[in-house]
Amino acid sequence: MDAQVGESSACATALMCGVKTNFETVGLDARGRFENCISSFSSRVPSLIDWAQESGKATGIVTNTRITHATPAALYGHAPSRYWEDDSKVPPASRKSCKDLARQLIENDPGRNINVLLGGGRRHWLPKVAHDPELTKEEGRRLDGRNLVDDWLRDKKKRGLKAEYVWNKGLLEKVNYNQIDHLLGLFSYSHMDFEVDRDPSASGDPSLADMTRAALSILQKNPKGFLLVVEGGRIDHAHHYNNAFRALDETLAMETAVLAALSMVNPTETLIVVTSDHSHVLTIGGQATPRGHPILGPDSKLSDVDGQPYTTLLYGNGPGFATPRIVPMNTTSALEDKNQVHGAAVPRQWGTHAGEDVPVYALGPLATTLFAGTFDQSYIPHAIAYAACLDEHRLRCKGLEQNIHSVATSIQNCSHNEISSNSVNAPPVAVASSVMADDGHRVNSQAVYKRLNRMVLGLLVILVVV
Repeated sequence: MDAQVGESSACATALMCGVKTNFETVGLDARGRFENCISSFSSRVPSLIDWAQESGKATGIVTNTRITHATPAALYGHAPSRYWEDDSKVPPASRKSCKDLARQLIENDPGRNINVLLGGGRRHWLPKVAHDPELTKEEGRRLDGRNLVDDWLRDKKKRGLKAEYVWNKGLLEKVNYNQIDHLLGLFSYSHMDFEVDRDPSASGDPSLADMTRAALSILQKNPKGFLLVVEGGRIDHAHHYNNAFRALDETLAMETAVLAALSMVNPTETLIVVTSDHSHVLTIGGQATPRGHPILGPDSKLSDVDGQPYTTLLYGNGPGFATPRIVPMNTTSALEDKNQVHGAAVPRQWGTHAGEDVPVYALGPLATTLFAGTFDQSYIPHAIAYAACLDEHRLRCKGLEQNIHSVATSIQNCSHNEISSNSVNAPPVAVASSVMADDGHRVNSQAVYKRLNRMVLGLLVILVVV
């Protein structure tokens, strides 16, 4: 609400809660004030995960950032500062009144009921006296002396739930998904490694696709469906560093995760939304650059002003700025240099976000109707809720089910045919209103309402910074 270009926590609040908020606050409406604990009490807003759990769906979060980082935190947390990931970051005067985000995740609804949590950030879960299992010289950051991993396991056991904690790829691969309902995986001390730097061995980290497959293996057991949010958050970090190689490589890792998800879900009853919380100041330029010219290296021409080379991919600001204007580039090997910093127009320690529109791709029930054209970011979770009969739409869908004939008749007067989201051979799936779904197979509107609650069993939100 108070910034021209968004940052991750405010954008995530709009994207996950459907409400605009202020810069660097999370899970609050615009009444929340940065680092003002009291303002967060009356400004908290529910998220897609709240709505999904109210409908009995399984829920999960997958990210290669810290699980308490700005974007995933919007799904379960309410804080006047995105930086309150553990109690050491909360001002002493506020610690008794406002919980840090890690505590909210394990103690409050909806966090304590999330079935799958996979990501990084062990440091915010461990006390200062505890050493990290991988980076043994590093200690936790919590000042309250609590080990929240142990507390998470204890809570699940107390409630009679089957849960498991893992912290590397080998342990994740050994999980028997049929025997657990809750899975916590914290695979790194802070953010997980970039894909190009990731150790793929058993003692290393799983990929984003590995975590996505693991999450779906658990969530799909729920007969009422699921909501899974997958974040490729390290794309953002690479762009901040003006490191286009890693940014694009992380985007490919995100694509692999999307393909992994598509191979496991039924697209006729799973709504998949792929979008970004914001963009970056990245551009591609060139003057008569030949088609097919490698984009990770220098342009085919030198500058006509100072005779220096410049990278084909350029940033509006960030660490890629140099004075005098020389881009340190090996023109014979830059194509393979994963550490190449691309040129920037304005010097900054790291690049900023950008404010232009970002794409939204959707597949599944009602996708082409609800996600067509240009719309505000805060619209997205409401569209998802509409398609899946979540939140206030539960009553609408329940009413349709209870009044099949009268509703079908009234809709018949408005639209004689509807397009179902089913494959050719599948029986009709319910359409929740007189709108079009996606695969082009027309069905009689009086027939579709018999299976209304099966319209969207799965919800998969993929976040990728473009």
